Amino acid sequence: MLRRTMSRRRAISFFWLAAPLLAISGCRGDSRTSLVLYSPHGRDLLGLVEKTYEAKHPDVDVRWLDMGSQEVYDRVRSEKSNPQADVWFGGPNTIFARGVRDGLLDPYRPSWAEAIPPESRQPQNLYFGLYRTPAVIVYNSAAVSAAEAPRDWEDLLDPRWKGKILIRDPLASGTMRAIFGMILERSIAETGTPERGFQWLKRLDAQTKEYVMNASILVEKVARREGLATVWDLPDVLLEMRRSKDLAYVFPGSGTPVIDDAVGLVRGARHLRQARELVEWLGSPEAQLLAAENVYRLPARTDLPPERLPEWARSVEKTMKPAKMDWALLEKEGQAWMARWDREVRGKGGK
Repeated sequence: MLRRTMSRRRAISFFWLAAPLLAISGCRGDSRTSLVLYSPHGRDLLGLVEKTYEAKHPDVDVRWLDMGSQEVYDRVRSEKSNPQADVWFGGPNTIFARGVRDGLLDPYRPSWAEAIPPESRQPQNLYFGLYRTPAVIVYNSAAVSAAEAPRDWEDLLDPRWKGKILIRDPLASGTMRAIFGMILERSIAETGTPERGFQWLKRLDAQTKEYVMNASILVEKVARREGLATVWDLPDVLLEMRRSKDLAYVFPGSGTPVIDDAVGLVRGARHLRQARELVEWLGSPEAQLLAAENVYRLPARTDLPPERLPEWARSVEKTMKPAKMDWALLEKEGQAWMARWDREVRGKGGK
């Protein structure tokens, strides 16, 4: 029997072995339908969804596995012939686009589809944006004053940050792929090639103390002064700021990627009706506002009255400067760019 507590752990290696058990409906004697979510969204949002949705649907047992965006994609692809998940909940639209190419998603058009921007809707109804997730620069405010903090991407290359920057491993992270992709796309737009961008990433590598494998502890490490700065997504930063008074963030002055955080149905899902109902609820005004108020998710819906949004969300909308992104180019070239980064940049910036 796979206990619920085990489904919360990040011990990915265990779950690769135990995956078939996830499809089993709860403990023996539990007549509820087990609805399995693969997601990078973290325990705060996933736990909120589980608790709230189960209260409304007592016949459903929401189970989730939390891992990086790239890891979700890899896992859904590896299970294509025998799907274990029902809902792919979260991750950049670029990774979902790869899922479309690989035939990993089933179509479903929720009733709220028209409430999100056209660019957030996949044309064949295979995935839809739920949240808008901006990236920010984060620093330890007890060790670094606001005047000294990095204000833009270029500031991270200042020699005074050498050995003080922590970076989430980009091979597993959709957020970091978007940030690195922005740097490379700017290089292409300004010079015609990504070469200057790779040189920039090599300089960042020279500044980097550690590539953190676990997204849940990345910002915690900055709070504990294991590094003094990082770049990461705003919701996780705001959640950690609840627990630590020694964190602050800034929106990069030249612009930042704002990720379309999507949702879709896994092709061949065992509980298709229940999966559709969950997706329908996730995009509802109730669920969008619940996520905004409790776990700092910026709704993708454009029809929510501003006065119903929490103050932090209204402030973000006024403050952040979305970077111009060619998401199609990032989806097309992202894998090759990350492979080259891993081969030519990681650990070589100081050489």
